[in-house]
Amino acid sequence: MTGAPQHAGRPPAVPLLAVLALMLNAFVWGVSWWPFRQLHSFGLHPLWATALVYGLAVAVIVLRWPQAPGQLRRTPVLWVLVLAAGTTNAAFNWAVTIGDVVRVVLLFYLMPLWTALLARLLLQERLTRWALFRVLLALAGAAIVLKPAGAGWPLPSSLADLLGIVGGFSFALNNVMLRRESRRPPEGRALAMFLGGVLVAGALALSLSTASSVAWPPAPQPFWLLPLAMLALAFLAANLALQYGAARLRANVTSVVMLTEIVFASVSAVLLGDQVPSPQLLIGGALILAAALLSALEPEPAHP
Repeated sequence: MTGAPQHAGRPPAVPLLAVLALMLNAFVWGVSWWPFRQLHSFGLHPLWATALVYGLAVAVIVLRWPQAPGQLRRTPVLWVLVLAAGTTNAAFNWAVTIGDVVRVVLLFYLMPLWTALLARLLLQERLTRWALFRVLLALAGAAIVLKPAGAGWPLPSSLADLLGIVGGFSFALNNVMLRRESRRPPEGRALAMFLGGVLVAGALALSLSTASSVAWPPAPQPFWLLPLAMLALAFLAANLALQYGAARLRANVTSVVMLTEIVFASVSAVLLGDQVPSPQLLIGGALILAAALLSALEPEPAHP
C-alpha cells in the first residue's frame, strides 16, 4: 500500500501541528529538571517524584483506555519496553535533579552510539560506514565532555554523569523497541512506558529508602502535591503529543524536531541561573549534536 501521490519535484508537506506537538514534548522534557528540583527542595526525592508522577499518569490512562492493561498482559514483549522506559525516566529525572543539566542532557543524547548497536542486535540492521562514523563522532564528543580539566581518562566523574549515560542507553533501547513493536496499539505502549516509570523508580526509591540512602516522602501537603499533579498532566500531554506527531511525520523528521530538547534544556538552564556552559562542554556538545543530527537526517530505507 502506498501513500497519497506526490507532485513530481515537490517534497512532501510537513504538517505544522505535528511538528508543534513534537516540540511540546521536547519542551516538557527539556525544562522538566526545574520542577523536579523544586520538588526535591520540598523533600521529595526525584525517584519518589517519578514514581508518583507516573502513577497518576497510569491511573489516567487506565481510566481513559480500560483495554490497555489487557493489551500489556497479553503481550510479554511489551515488558521489555516497561523496563527500558522505566530506567530511562528514573535515570534521567534523577540525573537532572542532582547534576549539571546541559552536561546530563548531552550525555543522554549519545543515542546514535547506542541506537546503532541495538538496531544491529535487535533489528538486524547493517552497521554501515556512515553509522560507524556517527558512533565515532558521538564518542569523540562524549570524551571531550567527560575529559577532566587536568590529566585523566574521560570517564563519568559523578553519579549524574553515570545516570545520564544509562538513561541515554535505555532511551535508545526504548526507541528501538517502539520501532520493533510499532504495530501494537498505542494505548498499550503508552501504558507500558508510564508503568515502567512507576515500577523502576518506585523499586529503586523503596530499596534506597529502606537502606536509609534516600529520604522517605514527606507527609502529604498541598504545596508539593499540587505541583506533582500538574507535572503528571504535563508528562501525559507530552506523551500524547509525541504519539500524535510521530504518527504523522517521517521518522527522520521526528528525530530532528526532538533534538530541540537539547536547546530547551540548555536555554532554561542558563536563564534560570543553573549554569553557563564551558567552551569544552560546547565543543563536545556540538559533536554529540552533529552525530544525532546526522543520524536523524539519514534517508529512510525504501519499503517494497
